[in-house]
Amino acid sequence: MPIKKLPPHLIRQIAAGEVIDRPYSVVKELLENAIDSGATQIQIELENSGLDTIKVIDNGEGIGVEDLELVFERYATSKLADVNDLLHIETFGFRGEAVFAISSVANVTIVSRTEAEKVGSEIQSIRGKV
Repeated sequence: MPIKKLPPHLIRQIAAGEVIDRPYSVVKELLENAIDSGATQIQIELENSGLDTIKVIDNGEGIGVEDLELVFERYATSKLADVNDLLHIETFGFRGEAVFAISSVANVTIVSRTEAEKVGSEIQSIRGKV
């Protein structure tokens, strides 16, 4: 079989498989993101053992409206700026894969507000389209 570049939809599915293999993997990734954001209170709600709905509510620092769309981009992260940061990782996650991968296999809604913002913002990814 000749070597060929994979189509984007297949790349997203492979990425999702690398990060997410069951609903508990989604919960783990989102819980780690909440902890990394400084959350001291985290609420997790599941419907049908996470097969229908996984909701994570936390009091972390939030995602600013200007950054919300980047959450759905592969390798977008607030935790690394250059190669030296790889030597001093102090967070649970850093690759910028979790939400990207989750949105490849599920519909995702994020509602967020930073302390500096007066109102929250919402963004959705439906079938991988933001």
